Amino acid sequence: MSTSPDVYESESAAIYNRSFWLAYGANMSLVAANTMTFRFAEFVDLLKGTKTDTGWIVGLALAGSLISRFWLGQAIDRYGVRKLWLVGSALFLAGCAGLWSTDALGTQIYLARAAYQIGISAMFVCSNLHIQLRVPPHRRTEAIGSLGSSGFVGMIVGAQLVDVLFDRFSGAVLFETLFAGTIGFGILYIIFVLLLTHTDVHVSPEVTPPAHVLVRRYWPGPVVLVSLMMGLGFSVTMVFLTRLATERHLDGVRYFFTGYAVAAFTVRLLTRTWSRTIGRRSMILLGLLGHAIGHAWLIFVQSEAQFIGPALCIGFGHALLFPCVVSMGAETFPEQYRGTGTTMILAFADLGMALTSPILGRILDQWGFTVMLSATSLSLVASVGLYAFLSLGHRDVDLHYGKKNVNHGA
Repeated sequence: MSTSPDVYESESAAIYNRSFWLAYGANMSLVAANTMTFRFAEFVDLLKGTKTDTGWIVGLALAGSLISRFWLGQAIDRYGVRKLWLVGSALFLAGCAGLWSTDALGTQIYLARAAYQIGISAMFVCSNLHIQLRVPPHRRTEAIGSLGSSGFVGMIVGAQLVDVLFDRFSGAVLFETLFAGTIGFGILYIIFVLLLTHTDVHVSPEVTPPAHVLVRRYWPGPVVLVSLMMGLGFSVTMVFLTRLATERHLDGVRYFFTGYAVAAFTVRLLTRTWSRTIGRRSMILLGLLGHAIGHAWLIFVQSEAQFIGPALCIGFGHALLFPCVVSMGAETFPEQYRGTGTTMILAFADLGMALTSPILGRILDQWGFTVMLSATSLSLVASVGLYAFLSLGHRDVDLHYGKKNVNHGA
């Protein structure tokens, strides 16, 4: 896989160096841009589209992203992180530019959204893989979590910028300005990537098997269940939460996403060494419980301010789950195939979202939010017990190293 002159020289090498902070700035830029597009449904409405049109555009783009994952991991293994990172960034920019120039429903908006979705998927995979390859094995979870905290900063920045734009502009000018902003963040992101990877050297493996072959050979184990449950959580927060606010005549969900981002950012900082003290298995169990409590709490929300409680619980859960899932899912793959490993474990979260969204939508249409949220909360509680059973006896590299070196400042 890709290496560079400043790769760690010993297991105790510091990870918070120039490369880390460049990656931090890049990820913050990307999430800020992505957060600005959360108003995509309103853009489709401006173009005289329906909710069904929005569903088809987003759904087909997500399907394209999932399909591309099977090629993406193999391509990273063969050609290196740098090349695929830049390809993904170029696709993202092309998608933003396509949306910026769209003035009617048609083929262009479908292609632009697909390019955007595939590009951003590749960017997230490459970012998480790049940081893993630059740190000692026992600190991968910490590095992924610390880097991911930048995303919560980006979420706040993007949300605030969107609010400013919606206050100052309207109509076509509003969305032209909004997508111009995403293009600006995309250009900034590419600059960060070029600075990060200009000294990288990639050694291709002799053979790069297809993704399905590698997944079967190096199956990540029960952490796949957790990744799927993360997708369930994304279905609730990213797809149905705004509908809950509308149905209950609330002003919006800004309290939820602000509380979510603040909680997740804080928890990431406070728990960045937990993988080496309590272990990733315990972190996952706590994270799933946080999600379960948050979903159950959403049942009782009757005012916008009441979103804060569930947001804190779900933000807590996300902060613990994501770095553990990525590090545990990818580490079962040999380093030369780590690109495929990282790609596929993140794909399972997308798959979980794709599978559960229509089911939850059907439950919602027939029985309402109380039943739907009860179902998701109970599913998460069940996953706690199932994962606890399936992961019994798992040897946690992070925890093993932490216990072994507790007196050596590791």
